[in-house]
Amino acid sequence: MLRKSILVAALLAGLSATPSLAHRQWLHPSATVLSGDKAWVTVDAAVSNDLFYFEHVPMRLDNVKVWQPDGAEGKIQNPATGRYRSVFDVELNQQGTWKIGTSMAGIMGSYKLNGEQKRLPRGAAAADLAKLIPAGATDVQISENSSRNEIFVTAGAPTTTVLKPTGKGLEVEWLTHPNDLVSGEPAKLRFLADGKPAAGIDVEVVPGGVRYRDKLNDRTLKTDANGVLTIEFPAPGMYWLEAQLQDGNASVPGATQRRLTYITTLEVLAP
Repeated sequence: MLRKSILVAALLAGLSATPSLAHRQWLHPSATVLSGDKAWVTVDAAVSNDLFYFEHVPMRLDNVKVWQPDGAEGKIQNPATGRYRSVFDVELNQQGTWKIGTSMAGIMGSYKLNGEQKRLPRGAAAADLAKLIPAGATDVQISENSSRNEIFVTAGAPTTTVLKPTGKGLEVEWLTHPNDLVSGEPAKLRFLADGKPAAGIDVEVVPGGVRYRDKLNDRTLKTDANGVLTIEFPAPGMYWLEAQLQDGNASVPGATQRRLTYITTLEVLAP
């Protein structure tokens, strides 16, 4: 009887822990605010259950780009990919705010051929859609996907050139500078979908250090009618944010829906 009770308790504990086991993609800079003319930042990149710890798979660096404070494209240095994480350096040889991250778009979908269910290959491009769906296919279902994962690092005084939205996909208009976040003080971010306010979307906020807590301590906040998210961080540290939007405004012919994702990692400083 005792053994049965233990097994039931273990099963319930496993079920209650399931929501925290979502794989999260993240970029983690060694610092976000630096001084000096020859500053460097090292960035870890991975996909994991415990935020900012390496225990699942590395993030590939093929699509990682760097934007200098003047808006010109920079470069990553010393890139390496191991079993659980990737890592690279960025030399901050220009004063101001830098953007580092990825922006990807693609399609997902399925179809039936001779009664057998088939799926499009992972990472399929919209330009290849016509070649990916064979003649005679039925029950074709296509969705468009667009995602951004970006971080911001400032050398010296903060600037805003790299913060300007492009008008494509899900983005953030930083009403509060991302490198000027202080615990206990409200910050404001406006989420935009194709340049227009994204009202009523959910934004998940998770503080780092998940491994050393028995609770995820995550929050799900919602943007207001103007797409603005007002958030107050309870304590200093690194925070992971993810917003998602699903709608029917796909630009790919044949796609019936699209999924937009925005991810960022923010450092919140003490007052």
